[in-house]
Amino acid sequence: QVQLVESGGGLVQPGGSLRLSCAASGSIFSINTMGWYRQAPGKQRELVATITSSGSTNYADSVKGRFTISRDNAKNTVYLQMSSLKPEDTAIYYCNAGVAPDSRGLYYNYWGQGTQVTVSS
Repeated sequence: QVQLVESGGGLVQPGGSLRLSCAASGSIFSINTMGWYRQAPGKQRELVATITSSGSTNYADSVKGRFTISRDNAKNTVYLQMSSLKPEDTAIYYCNAGVAPDSRGLYYNYWGQGTQVTVSS
């Protein structure tokens, strides 16, 4: 089994910054794409950013230029540096990863439990 544990959420004023972390642990042979998604009250979960094992990134238009995703493959950890935060960034942020438990090449999708980010004055 694999666990994804997020940390770093909290309350921040508009224009402020936060850094989220997500560490994967358990039966891990390799991890391909890791990413962050978010869900605001009354809205569907949406993609924020993803990063492949080779470092290629993809961002939602709403966060381009403000958020940066990165990963440490040795630590099985993905980060989301969020800057210039806006009230509309308020949401529960979820970590996602595709994990292979062995060398057979089968990847399974896992989610973290979520961490709350609130942007408010």
